[in-house]
Amino acid sequence: MVSKKIGKKMIFFLGALGGLLYGYDMGVISGALLYIKDDIPLTSFTEGLVVSSMLIGAIFGSGSSGPLSDKFGRRRLVFMISVVFIIGALTLAFAPNMMTLVVGRLIIGLAVGGSTAIVPVYLSEMAPTESRGSLSSLNQLMITIGILSSYLVNYAFAAIEGWRWMVGLAVVPSIVLMVGVIFMPESPRWLLENRGKEAARSVMKLTRKPDEIEKEIDEMIEINRISDSTWNVLKSSWLRPTLIIGCVFALLQQIIGINAIIYYAPTIFNEAGLGDVTSILGTVGIGTVNVVVTIFAIMIIDKIDRKKLLITGNIGMVSSLIIMAGLIWTIGLGSDITAWIIVACLTLFIVFFAFTWGPVLWVMLPELFPMRARGAATGIAALALSIGSLLVAQFFPLLTEIMAIEQVFLIFAVIGIGALFFVVKYLPETRGRSLEEIEADLRTRTSASEANEAGGMHN
Repeated sequence: MVSKKIGKKMIFFLGALGGLLYGYDMGVISGALLYIKDDIPLTSFTEGLVVSSMLIGAIFGSGSSGPLSDKFGRRRLVFMISVVFIIGALTLAFAPNMMTLVVGRLIIGLAVGGSTAIVPVYLSEMAPTESRGSLSSLNQLMITIGILSSYLVNYAFAAIEGWRWMVGLAVVPSIVLMVGVIFMPESPRWLLENRGKEAARSVMKLTRKPDEIEKEIDEMIEINRISDSTWNVLKSSWLRPTLIIGCVFALLQQIIGINAIIYYAPTIFNEAGLGDVTSILGTVGIGTVNVVVTIFAIMIIDKIDRKKLLITGNIGMVSSLIIMAGLIWTIGLGSDITAWIIVACLTLFIVFFAFTWGPVLWVMLPELFPMRARGAATGIAALALSIGSLLVAQFFPLLTEIMAIEQVFLIFAVIGIGALFFVVKYLPETRGRSLEEIEADLRTRTSASEANEAGGMHN
């Protein structure tokens, strides 16, 4: 069996590798844009289109990948995603015009959308309860490593303005993923439903203690017994509130400002007064901070409640944006001091995001949804995430043309305040509970709520 050929650490590394590709393709365009414009003329609108077309593809990729993963398995779909990544990267590397750039980004987007939906589900289902937070956070760590890798590649090829090399080198990790997935085991929860107990048990032996396996299998069987088909679960009244919460959560993660920094950091630094190469070097610093803080977050994410982390992150991100806007308004753009104020404040924003909203979203999304529809429901939430990312990518350059940069970031600060209230009021706590316990509690709470509403109507 393929799973016996691979160690526990390698399972989670390869499982999260799709996140690295997502991060690389997110970050690489920020530096490549500085030089694409010298070869292929771009307006503000078409610049936004090149960036956001990946996210249009991601909408379709995330929307379709959930049901496909429930039908064919997480592992097979990851293989297909790696092939799509390769095709997209090669299309971009040889693009002769703007339309081909857009097509290449659309293809990449299909794979990005698929990976955002499937990677968190796979990691969550492979991980034991006590370490699910840290292991599921590997997806976010890989995203940050991918972003940093893209910044380093951008810096390496900046001297020769080699944007084709920047976008084309995504082929390398794509091939690693394509080969590695051959040796990855399938998710035990998918195997239990489609291949039986023995298949699920053999995979669980790779990541669980022996005394945990039978208890978890019994819980999964019980949940399966009372569950309906994937479609019926998705449209059920007891799941609907949680599905809405998951979609809003994913949307907010993208529109609180992180993607404006990831996609346009070199452009922001360039307009603030730094040169092209220095601007790209500034993003390398931000990318490094992103990775280091995410590693620290993985170490503590199973020790602190998810909601406490999110609230802390909101306060820090909003504060950094307000401080930056106030200092820019006071000092003005165009000076070295303003440029480095922007670098410092955006770095502070990244610190709080990487410590909280970055990893916690990818941990909580699969935790929120029931086993029968986890792939499909996470795919729908990833669809909302892609829409949020698309909105920021397309409209940020247009907003900066009609508004001062500090005013744009104040908009993100207001959204961050709204996200804080959302977390406090609507998001449930999931730390320290098995996926089956969370699902059982979700069913109980919704049934009780419906009974109360029915009682109120009779009264």
